[in-house]
Amino acid sequence: MADRLTPDLQAAAARLATASSVVVYSGAGVSKESGISTFREPGEGLWAKYDPMQLATAEAYARDPGFVWSWYMDRFGLIDEAAPNPGHRALAELELLVPLTVVTQNIDGLHQRAGSTDVIELHGSAHRFKCVGERHTGFTMADFAGSDEAPPRCPRCDDLIRPDVVWFGESLPTAELERALELAARCDALIAVGTSGVVYPAALVPATARQHGAALIDVNPEPDAFAAAADWFLQGRGGEVLPRLVAEVRRVHGS
Repeated sequence: MADRLTPDLQAAAARLATASSVVVYSGAGVSKESGISTFREPGEGLWAKYDPMQLATAEAYARDPGFVWSWYMDRFGLIDEAAPNPGHRALAELELLVPLTVVTQNIDGLHQRAGSTDVIELHGSAHRFKCVGERHTGFTMADFAGSDEAPPRCPRCDDLIRPDVVWFGESLPTAELERALELAARCDALIAVGTSGVVYPAALVPATARQHGAALIDVNPEPDAFAAAADWFLQGRGGEVLPRLVAEVRRVHGS
């Protein structure tokens, strides 16, 4: 595989090395390499027993907030135990070589923990909370350290607190999506990694970059929705391909 990929990888790296603006569009496959099950995959504990698509909704939370809260706390506990993988670290390194923004569908914060400084979270964050009325936001678990309630209540309005993540049936955060699309429209290159490319409206980000003439680099173990339109399809896991890609960009830079 390495020999077959080398020409495409070198060409993709050469394009990245001269880019004045790069967007990385990352999906669940990147986090999977850190041991975080993708949302639709069977996992352990609560994830093995219940369908997340039936629980990750405002209706489910209103119906049984205690259970849904415990389900998310189980999920977030797994996230806290995870560590950035070589793919995350390679992208943080690439930011030191070219101007780069990560647009991610993931909620785990692993890009930031790896060292990426400009990350747009389209689906929210496992580390932020808000009241169900969305009048008060930006809470962390530290804000409820003294509470015995599960879920806790908002200290400002007494509404129930919920995870600040996008549930099924909810819109993506407007400011984050608008900034992601703006960056995509003017970037020179976009790297899509670990994503199927079929979840909209998030998938508008790579589509917008392509429509405005950006080079598209697709990194995935198997061909996905972007592969046919990509300038370079680099087959493999992000943790394997991205370090090689970034090493080649560094070589081209002579650093």
